[in-house]
Amino acid sequence: MPAPRLPRIGGMVHMAQTAFKDAAQGFISVTHNGMALLGLVLAASLVLFLSQPELRQSAERQLFGWLLERQVEADAIPADPNAVERVTATDPKELPRAQAQLADWLSRKYRVAKEPIGALVAEAYEVGQRTGLDPNLILAVMAIESRFNPFAASPVGAQGLMQVMTRVHADKYEDFGGRMAAFDPVSNLRVGALVLQETIRRAGSLEGGLRLYVGAVSDDGQSYIDKVLSEHDRLQRVAQGQRVAFNAFQRRSVTEPSAAPDADGLQGDDIEAEARPSQLGITTRAS
Repeated sequence: MPAPRLPRIGGMVHMAQTAFKDAAQGFISVTHNGMALLGLVLAASLVLFLSQPELRQSAERQLFGWLLERQVEADAIPADPNAVERVTATDPKELPRAQAQLADWLSRKYRVAKEPIGALVAEAYEVGQRTGLDPNLILAVMAIESRFNPFAASPVGAQGLMQVMTRVHADKYEDFGGRMAAFDPVSNLRVGALVLQETIRRAGSLEGGLRLYVGAVSDDGQSYIDKVLSEHDRLQRVAQGQRVAFNAFQRRSVTEPSAAPDADGLQGDDIEAEARPSQLGITTRAS
């Protein structure tokens, strides 16, 4: 067997090392020369820049403008194209006739925009169908409890549209992300409807349920009950297309402050225009 050719392999290794060293030296030389060239270019540019006042002023203006733009962008309120997805609002023209009439009437009585009221009316009807509650009863409770203010709060801890006691019903808000959902109009409406459903079932009657809902302690809650049922009666009539004054059909136990009569001899709060589709610009569909 012939002996291995170790000297030849060693020569190849030596050649590879030499080639690598030459390449490294060449890279260093090129880099050094490139840096030197770059330094010369920068030096020449600086001399030209300092010797030309107009050029220097132009560069300063451009730099200042760029910095100012960056500052404006940093201080500006960021845009949020998806914000509309969080809005509780519905075009009343897209609602069934009865719901559109309710939205218009409630909007004018409580001085709230029709679009959010329309969304609440539609939600009340959907929740009412699921819970077996009259949707106009849900709306009446909202009206008396908060006057459709989704951020309303009472000294005892009732919050939102339906003035639900958040600390008492915190478990119900878990399905909506937690207690802060009390200030989301739709979440508050749904939780409030569940509470109302429970109180009516426990009491065995509508009036008894309302008494439990309001948590009457200083009296029998009759004044609250009458307010809710009076508003419920008015909403029922509005949904049927009737002309209804804002304080019409009020139960006797509730005393409303009188307002100065207008030119037609009607009380100010009783003035009401019939909610006709032609007045509202509503394209009706079957409810």
